[in-house]
Amino acid sequence: MLIPTYNNDRTLKRVIDGVLQFTQHIIIVNDGSTDTTSHILEEYSQLQQIHIKENKGKGNALRMGFKHAETLGYDFVITIDSDGQHFPEDIPTFVNELEKSDNKNILLIGARNMSHKDVPKKSSFGNKFSNFWFWAETGIKLQDTQSGFRLYPLKALKKLKFYTSKFEFEIEVIVKSAWSGVDVKNIPVRVLYDETERVSHFRPFKDFTRISILNTWFVILTLLYIKPRDFFRKLKKKGFKRFFKEDLFGSQDPASKKALSIALGLFIGLSPFWGFHTALVIFLALIFKLNKTIAFVFSNISIPPFIPFILYASSKMGQYLLGVELEYTREEMIENFEVLKHLKTYIVGSFSLAIITAVSLGVLSYFLFLILDKKVVLNNG
Repeated sequence: MLIPTYNNDRTLKRVIDGVLQFTQHIIIVNDGSTDTTSHILEEYSQLQQIHIKENKGKGNALRMGFKHAETLGYDFVITIDSDGQHFPEDIPTFVNELEKSDNKNILLIGARNMSHKDVPKKSSFGNKFSNFWFWAETGIKLQDTQSGFRLYPLKALKKLKFYTSKFEFEIEVIVKSAWSGVDVKNIPVRVLYDETERVSHFRPFKDFTRISILNTWFVILTLLYIKPRDFFRKLKKKGFKRFFKEDLFGSQDPASKKALSIALGLFIGLSPFWGFHTALVIFLALIFKLNKTIAFVFSNISIPPFIPFILYASSKMGQYLLGVELEYTREEMIENFEVLKHLKTYIVGSFSLAIITAVSLGVLSYFLFLILDKKVVLNNG
C-alpha cells in the first residue's frame, strides 16, 4: 500500500489504522507537511516512510513511492488518499480483481459514486470533464478517472516516461498506460465526503490550467501519432486482405455509414491540408460518428507515390474551372512541386477534385455495400 499525504493530520491516523487491518506492507510519503503529520507518523516507525522537506506535489510523491516499492521487490502497489474519502475495507476488491484477471498488465481505478448527495458538485463536474478527455485520448470510457484509490502495475510504469509532478500526474499516468497497452479499468468503491474533516489541496485555477494544458497536448498527440500508430499496428497484424474483408466489407456498420466514411477519407486525403490529414479525418470521423478506421485508410490516398499525380490533377482541375492555362506538364509536376507559384489555381482545383472524387466514389461504394449486404442476407437466409 502507498499513502501519499500532505497536511491531512485530521484523517491520516484513521486511514493508516484502517489500512493496517489488511496489510503491514505500507509506504507513507510525507510530502512536506507543515501540520502535525510528522508527529503522527512517529507512532508508525515500523512502516516504510519517505519524508520530503518541501511540498512538491502529489505526482512527485507517488513517483517516489513507486520507486521505493520497486526497490522492495513489489510488482503492484495500491494507492489510497489520506483525506479519509476512501474506505480501506475496499482494498480486498482490488486484490480480488487482480487475482481473477487473466491479464496482469492492468491498472485499476476505484470508481466512486459521484452522484451521491455528499459529493460536491465541483468534484462531480471535474470528474465528468476528466472522463471525457480520457475517452478522447484513449477511446476508453470510464466512470471515474480522478479517484486516487488505484492499483498500479509497477513493471509497466517503469517502461514509461513521466514529466508531471502535481495533480495532473494521475491523468498522465493512466493515459500513457493505456497508450502502452495496459488494461485501464474501473472497479466500484465507496466514498465519504466529510467537509468537517476533509482538506483539499486542489487549486482550482493553477491545477485546472495545468490539467487543461496536459489534455490539450495529449489530444494533439492522439490525433497526430497515437491513432495512426495504432492503426498501422492493427493493419500490419491483420494484413491488407484480412483488413478489407473484416473492417471494410465485414463491418456491421450500415452501408450509408461505410460509404460516408470512405467519402470523408477521400475528401480529406485529396484536400490541400498537408500535414493535417490524419488529425482532421480522425477528428471529423469522431464528430460525425463515422467509421474512423475506414475514413483513415482512404485519407491515405495522399501517400508519397501518389502526391505528384494528385498535384497534377488538382492543377488541371483548377485551370479548367478558372479558365486559365499553365505550362506545367505531368512530368514537370513529378520533378518539381512549384504549386506556390499558382496557389489559387491549385487550391480551387484541389477542393474541386476532392469533392468530385468523394461524392462519386462515396455514392458508388454505397450501392456496392447495399448489394453485398443483400447477398449476405440471402446467403444467411
